[in-house]
Amino acid sequence: MPLALFALAIGAFGIGLTEFVVAGILPQIARDFGVDIPTSGLMATTYALGVFVGAPILTILGAKVPRKTMLISLALIFTLGNVITAVAPTLPIALAGRILTAFNHGTFFGIGSIIAASLVAKDRQASAIAFMFSGLTMANLFGVPAGTWLAQVYSWRLVFWLIAGIGLITVISVALLVPSIKAGKAIALKSELRAFVDPQVLLAMGITVFGPAAFFTSITYIAPMMVEEAGFSDTGVAKLMVLFGLGLAVGNWIGGRFADRSLFGTLFVTLAAQAAVLFVFWLGVGNSVVASASVFLMAAFGFATVSPIQKLVMDRASQAGAPTMAASVNIGMFNLGNAIGAWVGGATIAAGFGLASPNWAGAILSLIALGLAVIAWASAGQQYSAALAK
Repeated sequence: MPLALFALAIGAFGIGLTEFVVAGILPQIARDFGVDIPTSGLMATTYALGVFVGAPILTILGAKVPRKTMLISLALIFTLGNVITAVAPTLPIALAGRILTAFNHGTFFGIGSIIAASLVAKDRQASAIAFMFSGLTMANLFGVPAGTWLAQVYSWRLVFWLIAGIGLITVISVALLVPSIKAGKAIALKSELRAFVDPQVLLAMGITVFGPAAFFTSITYIAPMMVEEAGFSDTGVAKLMVLFGLGLAVGNWIGGRFADRSLFGTLFVTLAAQAAVLFVFWLGVGNSVVASASVFLMAAFGFATVSPIQKLVMDRASQAGAPTMAASVNIGMFNLGNAIGAWVGGATIAAGFGLASPNWAGAILSLIALGLAVIAWASAGQQYSAALAK
C-alpha cells in the first residue's frame, strides 16, 4: 500500500477515537463538570450534530480547494477542536470544542476516499479505501479501551490532549506523504438538491437516521449503565469497549459481504436482530454475560447496516441524477441518528426509567428503521413493476 494511505488511516483513527471514546468516559466528564449523566451525554450529541451540519457545508465550500490543502485544513480544525475540549473550564465550552472537531469528520472521509482510490490501480481501489477506514476500526478496538482506561486512572482531559496530538501527526503525515491532487469540480447545488425531493432517497435517509441511532442510544450510556446495573468495575467497562470495537469490525465485514447479495435482505435481518438484542439487553442488563454478549452483538448488527444503507442512498440518489450531495449528506445523517440516539437515551434516563432504559428505547428506534426499510423495499418493487408495464 502507498505510504499516503497510512496518513489517511491515522486521520481516521483520530476521528474514530474522538467520536466513540466519550461512551467510556461519561462518568468522569459528569463529575468534573458537576452535571448528571444525561447532561454529560451532550458531549456525544453535539459532536454528531456537528458532523450532520458540517459535512455538506464543508463539502460545498471545499469543492474547489486542492484536496491535499483541504485535508490539512480539516486536520487542523480537528486538532483545535480537541484542544478546546481538553482545556474547557465549563461544559458549554467543551461542547463548542466538540462541534468544531466534528466539522472535520464527514469531509475528511469523503476527500480521503477519493484520494485513497486515486493512489492505486482500479482493481485495488476498494482495498485502498478499506485500508483508510481500518483506522476507524483500530480506534474502536484499541484506542477507545485505552482512552477509557486513561480517563479512569488519570483524567478525561488527557485523552483529548492525546487525540489533539494525533491530529497534529495527521497534519504532518498528510503534508509529507500525500501527493498534491488538484481540486474537484464545483458542486452544482441546484441540480444536486433534486435528490432531496425524491421519496426513495428520503426513505433511505430515514433508515440512515434511525438504524445507527438504535445502538448509539445504548452505547452512549454504557459506562454508567454497566457500573450501576451490572456491577462492572472501571476495568470491566474498558474491556466492554474492546468487545464493542470487535462488534463494529465484524459488523462492517457482515454488511459489506452480504449487502451485495441482497441489500434489503441484509437490512431486514440486521435491523430486526439489532432490535431483538437491545430488548434482551434491557431484560438481562444485570447479568454480566448477557451484557457482554449484547454489547458485542448490538455493535455487530448495528454496524452491519452501514454498508447497505450507504449503498441504498447512493443508488437512489444516482437514479435521481444527483449523487454527490446526497452521499455527503448521508454521512451527516448517520451522525444525526447518533445525536438522536444519544438524546433519546438521555431523555429516558432523565424521565426516571433507569440507566438500562436506553436499551428498550434503542430497540424501538431499530424497529422504526425496519419499518422504513420495508416501505422502501415495497415502493421500489412498485416502481420496477410500473417501469416494466411501460
